[in-house]
Amino acid sequence: MPLRIGFDMDGVLADFAAAYHEIETRLVGPSTPSTRAGNPEEEASEESEDEETARTRAKAEEEARKTEDAARQAEGGRRKKEVRPSEHRRRRDLVWQAIQETPDFWTTLKPLDPTAVGRIHEMMVRHRWEVFFITQRPATDGDTVQRQTQRWLVEQGFDLPSVLVIAGSRGAAAGALRLDYHVDDNAKNCIDIKSESGAKPLLIVDPSDDMTAISARRLGIGTATTIDECLTILEQASVNRAQPNLLHRLAKLVGWH
Repeated sequence: MPLRIGFDMDGVLADFAAAYHEIETRLVGPSTPSTRAGNPEEEASEESEDEETARTRAKAEEEARKTEDAARQAEGGRRKKEVRPSEHRRRRDLVWQAIQETPDFWTTLKPLDPTAVGRIHEMMVRHRWEVFFITQRPATDGDTVQRQTQRWLVEQGFDLPSVLVIAGSRGAAAGALRLDYHVDDNAKNCIDIKSESGAKPLLIVDPSDDMTAISARRLGIGTATTIDECLTILEQASVNRAQPNLLHRLAKLVGWH
């Protein structure tokens, strides 16, 4: 049986963060050092929430705004220079509106590693892998998210890509697809995959984020610092799959258990 491997898109293959901050700077000015790019998965989840959930979230945000104002008044305005969470939300909404109004936005992203998609394709053919690209991107003007993502992957060197646009748990998708491995940059997705499927998750962690790497390994989630390192690990897993001792040694090295 060929290995079945899933790959997340944004933060793994496509540089969504750079595009997000470029739009943010153009619309509302440079972000603060603590500001992170919006999460396509969170945005997609909010798009699909029902009216009651949306009202509950809006009410919670309004209460948070009131709390922020009260705290600022109590401190005599000393926190004036800080950017309030409500201001972060306003900036984020403006950026996402621009993203969703950009025709075929998902085809415009730059790759995090220009060679990664072509390398996945080469390894898929050589090792006879079955590869799935899984994403939870929200819709934009233009083509469907699936077609935009397929076009981007073809341009990066992967012909006939299998792209799945999902709205639910990443773990449920991994289980339904009977994945052996899945590469993601989102710790929550990896936890879902670990608990809801038989796939071994591989989490891409920033080299400076030791806490996340340690926590992931305690949960039996493998870690790597780049997509290039992930592909090297997956190639070793593919080559060693018939040799249990070597595969066990690799699992211990990566953090799987």
